[in-house]
Amino acid sequence: MRGIILLIVVVVCSSSVFIQTQEQQQPIKSVVVLVLENRSFDHMVGWMKKSLNPSINGVTGKECNSANKQKIVCFSDDAEYVDPDPGHSFEAVQQQVFGSGSLPSMSGFVEQALSMSQNLSETVMKGFRPENVPIYTTLVSEFAVFDRWFSSIPGPTQPNRLFVYSATSHGSTSHVKKQLATGYPQQTIFDSLHSNGLDFGVYFQNIPTTLFYRNMRKLKYIFKFHQYDLKFKKDARNGKLPSLTVIEPRYFDLKGLPANDDHPSHDVAHGQKLVKEVYETLRASPQWNETLLVITYDEHGGFYDHVQTPYVNVPNPDGNTGPAPYFFKFDRLGVRVPTIMVSPWIKKGTVISKPRGPTPDSEFEHSSIPATIKKIFNLSSNFLTHRDAWAGTFEQVVGELTSPRTDCPEVLPDVAPLRRTETNENRGLSEFQGEVVQLAAVLNGDHFLSNFPAEMGKKMNVKEAHEYVRGAVSRFIRASKEAIKLGADQSAIVDMRSSLTTRSSFHN
Repeated sequence: MRGIILLIVVVVCSSSVFIQTQEQQQPIKSVVVLVLENRSFDHMVGWMKKSLNPSINGVTGKECNSANKQKIVCFSDDAEYVDPDPGHSFEAVQQQVFGSGSLPSMSGFVEQALSMSQNLSETVMKGFRPENVPIYTTLVSEFAVFDRWFSSIPGPTQPNRLFVYSATSHGSTSHVKKQLATGYPQQTIFDSLHSNGLDFGVYFQNIPTTLFYRNMRKLKYIFKFHQYDLKFKKDARNGKLPSLTVIEPRYFDLKGLPANDDHPSHDVAHGQKLVKEVYETLRASPQWNETLLVITYDEHGGFYDHVQTPYVNVPNPDGNTGPAPYFFKFDRLGVRVPTIMVSPWIKKGTVISKPRGPTPDSEFEHSSIPATIKKIFNLSSNFLTHRDAWAGTFEQVVGELTSPRTDCPEVLPDVAPLRRTETNENRGLSEFQGEVVQLAAVLNGDHFLSNFPAEMGKKMNVKEAHEYVRGAVSRFIRASKEAIKLGADQSAIVDMRSSLTTRSSFHN
């Protein structure tokens, strides 16, 4: 009997030593996530297969789509400034991916584009030459590119952004206005980090879209929101970046303050400049040797990609079904998007395709972000949904070197603008910008007015929307901090009341 007890003790001890060793091997203490807007893999980096690395699953120029067997358009390398915005609603993506068949043949992009505008059919079948996206060209050659990373649903921005930090869109396949006032109710990776005693920060430029999650409006999180221009460089320089750093780009295009989110009609050169700035800031930080930067795109924005979207054995996250008429079961992924990862622990020129698990059908998609954060930080919290429990994780990308590289570039190339026309601050809002205005209206208390949600954004131009959003965010943050001073419960949420003053109440 004594021998059996001794054996058990030895096994327990050896397993604890193994866990300790694993933790020692994990070099990453800070994950930085930047999600840009509406571009496919082939559109942004597909041509790098030819000029940079033949092992990238990119394009050759032989990829074509036809419309009615009369108009055939093949993929070319002359992408430039894009305006207007291609279609990327749930219905549009269905047509792009399936064409007229029942399998995801990726054959309907030209036909869907033609249904919107005659000129768009050429636009959606173009990719950038590597020299026109010099920041990505450098990062792909120096670090890692994922050539099989998909958006989480075949649909637009908002549901895909929700998946990035919560592994579900709570049944949304588009923007659901009635959900907006209360906020999406699901648990997030921010909640998991907080309950495990780890810090996070959201560094925003116009508005933190993470406020679409209801939990993120709680008073206990209000000091996690930072203005990017005031705090990001300072925190990086002082070695104060938290375990998870979220960077939100500028979503409104103004003269002297251009949008840098890559959403058409914005110039991707400004997105490149943002990535350059983030990289160079991290590279100069004392935290560089323990940092992993993740750059991805919410969805493909209607631009062509040749890789079939996965449609077999993709798990529904939480039992929710999409609305009529499709009643989407969340059982297939969206179109492939560019995802680049940067760390001194990554081998030069790494290309990552299919994950090693956790199931034979697992794929890299946006839920891979919370799934990997759970692994990297050894979180005791449960998985958020069935989807992040299934998604491929990428901690191994930083697991192959025994010490951090010292040859990573300190400065990235300069970026030339692609747009030749002047910024039009008077143009109407994109669908996504309209959604951002609606979020701002909730933060401002204007959703209690009779004209909400009667498309407030439709009455605004870009400049007006920017001013409105900035004021609303500032007022909400100020009122929340005031509520904390007054002793409000940390789990309460501030409800602003529409008024010329900043009257507010708070509730659980």
